[in-house]
Amino acid sequence: MNKLPLIIRREYLAKVRNKSFVVMTFLSPILMVGMVVLIAYLTKINDNEKRIIGVFNESIYFSNDFHTTENTSYVQFRDISLQAAKDSTASVGYYGLLYIPREKSLEEVVQKTYFFTKEAPSASTIDQLEDIFEERLRARRLQDLGISAEQFAAMDKEYEIKTATFEGRQNLKGINEIKAIIGGGFGYLIMMFIIIYGGFVMRSVIEEKTSRIIEVIISSVKPFQLMMGKIIGTSLAGITQFAIWIVCGTLLLMLTFSILDIDPSALNRGTEIASGMNSNMTPTIPTANQTMQAYAQELYEIPWFMLICFFVIYFALGYLIYSSIYAAIGAAVDNESDTQQFIFPVILPLMLAIYVGFFSVFSNPHGPIAVGFSLFPLTSPIVMLMRLPGGIGEGGVPIWEIVTSIVLLIITFVGIVWLAAKIYRVGILMYGKKPTYKELFKWIKY
Repeated sequence: MNKLPLIIRREYLAKVRNKSFVVMTFLSPILMVGMVVLIAYLTKINDNEKRIIGVFNESIYFSNDFHTTENTSYVQFRDISLQAAKDSTASVGYYGLLYIPREKSLEEVVQKTYFFTKEAPSASTIDQLEDIFEERLRARRLQDLGISAEQFAAMDKEYEIKTATFEGRQNLKGINEIKAIIGGGFGYLIMMFIIIYGGFVMRSVIEEKTSRIIEVIISSVKPFQLMMGKIIGTSLAGITQFAIWIVCGTLLLMLTFSILDIDPSALNRGTEIASGMNSNMTPTIPTANQTMQAYAQELYEIPWFMLICFFVIYFALGYLIYSSIYAAIGAAVDNESDTQQFIFPVILPLMLAIYVGFFSVFSNPHGPIAVGFSLFPLTSPIVMLMRLPGGIGEGGVPIWEIVTSIVLLIITFVGIVWLAAKIYRVGILMYGKKPTYKELFKWIKY
């Protein structure tokens, strides 16, 4: 095994010295931040589109119900025919025409109301108009039952229950979902790293095999040493890239705080105000500013260092498992086009972990589905990271689950490496034949 460090060093240096690796390592954080800013900017531009809607109201209702908003303006048509209103709307270029006919009752008016547009209207516009009609219908129906407008307004007021811990700390609505999204982001990074760097290992094996240089290398190095050297060397290159991203991300975050004049230490102060407690440990009704401070406090208190440490652990173990499979696939085929029949079954557990993990962790992070997928070795690197932002121990992920998932990952890695090494040993010198699953099974038995 004395040649293994040389192979690891060669694979590592080959990756980190590559120009595309260097460029993307330092450019990726800027591109990601730029993409977020661009999406926010485009969304703002899209939301700022002003729609002008013509209203042709022949009824005695809805005379004061259509009010101009930030994105929608209403223009009233009077003393003209419906056709003339349509022609005017189309010629001026308004978004649409809302026609409210004259009928005996409000119910009949609503049933025969139409919204004319040149093309299918957006769902948000339809929802906005429907809300106006539903509000008036609800008020009229309650009025017919003897309920006044004041009583209706009091009855229609929304209610949101306030929650707190036994210590008096305010529980924030949606904070568990936010934490799951943060964990899902880490899990998604693992999936992308596995697919990208696993593909690097596979293509490296295919290139050396097709150039026949592998025959020279195998004469002095055992196939298992070569496979492990490629896997570990590429893994170290991935960890190096991620470490650089962490440093660049931290610098960008500090720069953002500086530009926005935010004092990070302020998040460590005023915990009692942010948590909504008074001196008697009784929850108080927080203001909007206090609620935002409470959310900032919760995000600040997420164990980021622990998350990053476990990210490295689960990335390393998950990558070692999947890259072993990728190496075996690369050794079994002659060109990259032949890998398609083997790639989908490999990435299927990763995709399953992302989608099932989100649904299960969002609804119940300690439920049987979330726990099961966070223990299953092929999905645990992603699903477990979705659960970890909630903490470890009481109220978070039990320690025994983390230990069990890591142990199962190690055992699975040893087993898959053993199987992959058998396929690699035979397939690395096989040429001119597309392997089938049946032949791969035979190679394992050799």
